[in-house]
Amino acid sequence: MQAEDANDSEKLSKGWNGRIIKGSLYSFVIPEVGGGSTFSIKVTWSQKLLYHEGQFSLNVPFSFPAFVNPIGKKISKREKILLNVNSGVGKEILFRCTSHALKELRREAGKMGLLYDAQVLTWSGVDFNFSYSVYSKDLFGVLLQSPFLRDFDDRQMFCCYLFPGNNQSMKAFRKEVIFLIDISGSMKGDPFESAKNGLLSSLQKLNPEDSFNIVAFNLETYLFSSLMEHATEEAILKATLWLSDKLTADGGTNILAPLKQAIKMLAETTDSIPLIFLITDGAVEDERDICNFVKGSLTCRGSISIRICTFGIGTYCNHYFLRMLAQLGRGRFDTAYDADSVDFRMQRLFTTASSIIVANITVDDLECQDSLELLPFCIPDLSCGCPLIVSGRCSGNFPESVKLSGVLADMRKFTIDIKASEAKDLPSDRVIFLLDIINMSSCKETN
Repeated sequence: MQAEDANDSEKLSKGWNGRIIKGSLYSFVIPEVGGGSTFSIKVTWSQKLLYHEGQFSLNVPFSFPAFVNPIGKKISKREKILLNVNSGVGKEILFRCTSHALKELRREAGKMGLLYDAQVLTWSGVDFNFSYSVYSKDLFGVLLQSPFLRDFDDRQMFCCYLFPGNNQSMKAFRKEVIFLIDISGSMKGDPFESAKNGLLSSLQKLNPEDSFNIVAFNLETYLFSSLMEHATEEAILKATLWLSDKLTADGGTNILAPLKQAIKMLAETTDSIPLIFLITDGAVEDERDICNFVKGSLTCRGSISIRICTFGIGTYCNHYFLRMLAQLGRGRFDTAYDADSVDFRMQRLFTTASSIIVANITVDDLECQDSLELLPFCIPDLSCGCPLIVSGRCSGNFPESVKLSGVLADMRKFTIDIKASEAKDLPSDRVIFLLDIINMSSCKETN
């Protein structure tokens, strides 16, 4: 970390071997080595593919600062990227774009192998980007995988997936949104300004027939309006002025009070998606009480219950709690570790959360399975910008097909039969269960 960054030390986590410092910056301790020695560093991590308008995209850090290049004589160096793509659906993969000159090595149904290999004088200054799509009108199915030989859990693994595609006939639900924005003392400065900008950008994504409200909170709550407001240009302008002129970040954090207020205001919603969008950078001591309250409040609602999405800012908020709260509310969760990425990531989360095309999804024919464990335990809705993936374990014979049901925006019933097939050459345990391990630990903690 450079000297000029020292003033921001209070915003950073303490860095040590293999720990995150800020955002995507990590530190590694390399032992002293002799001249002419060769050493290698292997880093392993997992991340979700992004999905937008029918395309999957991958972004891997591959840029290096100038100081890693030796001063003086330029020495030729080798950069190599070997990329293997397995869509898991057995359909043709359509290569879209990439940041580096990839050469195709092999291709078969649902699989691709590509290689980038170049001699360079300076290390790459560009991250690796790759995007592709799968040629198919219907992207849905169930992948099955038997437990491994040394697996402590002998139940069968399964992964049920459904992609929205580009089906223009499926319209999104009308929305009634209440934003809960944290204005406690820790949000003062860049966090509050970034959160405010992200909130205002999200308001611009609403249609005039949608309605919204804003509740700011610290130890007290502050309402933008006593009633839900239609998302007109005039109402959004008033909200912009209210956020800029009336609010200052100060005090402690109380999340339960604004949640109760928002749930009460959305109680009468019938023909739209009622959505609570919580933005906070803090941690509270009554997480269990909040989860229990939400669980009891949402189970007794009408045909479409309130959805809750959560967005965490920084490294000090309780990400486990926010993820659990979003799961209980059939919503989604995201986080930004630094103020620079708050606006972009918040808009991306809101776009997904506000473009629901199938709600109240259930997977039939699974209730009869022995020792069924489903992740996420509350199945989220299907949105235009995000595929639906439900994984789990069960004992006994898995059915040849399962029926997925839900409700469309015009309140008609949506039903689809999904066939099951063995996952060949696809490590479902690494693809799905590694991503859900946080959800499992959070679930056990909250029950």
